[in-house]
Amino acid sequence: MATAEIHAATLTPGKLELLAEWLPTQEWFTGDDGGALTRVAAARFVDPAGEVGIETMLVGAGDHVFHVPLTYRGAPLVGAEAFLVGEMEHSVLGPRWVYDASGDPVYLAEVRRVIVEGDREADLSQGVKTLTVLGSGGAEGAPSLEGATLDIIRSIDDAPSGADPLGSLTGRWAHGGAPRSAVLVVLRH
Repeated sequence: MATAEIHAATLTPGKLELLAEWLPTQEWFTGDDGGALTRVAAARFVDPAGEVGIETMLVGAGDHVFHVPLTYRGAPLVGAEAFLVGEMEHSVLGPRWVYDASGDPVYLAEVRRVIVEGDREADLSQGVKTLTVLGSGGAEGAPSLEGATLDIIRSIDDAPSGADPLGSLTGRWAHGGAPRSAVLVVLRH
C-alpha cells in the first residue's frame, strides 16, 4: 500500500472555504448554500508520478453528506477549466490549483486501478485516517473493461442505479458516532 505524503501546512483559503463557493454551483448539490459545510471524513490516493495530490472528501451540508473527490496540482490542468474548484496557497508547496477530480485523468486512472485491483486508500505520512475505502476487485477479466466508465456518486444517500457494475469503490467512516458505509464510485460498462 502506498503512503501519501501529508505536509503540516497552512492552506489559504482552506478547502471548505473553496467548497463553500463551488458546491452551490453544482447541479447535484441539494442545499441552501455551501456556507455551513463540515468535513465528515477524507481519504487520500497516491499519484504514481508523485505530481498530483488526490483526495476523496465527504462533506456535510445540513442533513446531507456529499462525496467530493479533489485533485491538487502545482500548475493548471490544460483543458480542465470547467472542473476548477479554485486556487489556494499551500505554505509548503506554494500555489495549488484545486480540481473536481471527476475531470482529472490522474484521479480517474487511480480510482479505476483501486477498483479493479481491490486496493485501498493510501496510508498517511502523518495525521489520522477518517475514511477507509476499498475497491471491489475482480474486474480485470471483464470483456468490455476498456470502454468502462466511472460513475461518481455525489450524494452518499443516493444508491447507485443502472446497469450491473463491473466493480465499485466503497467507503467506511464514523458519522455522529455511528459507523457508516456507502458506494462512492461505480465502474460501469
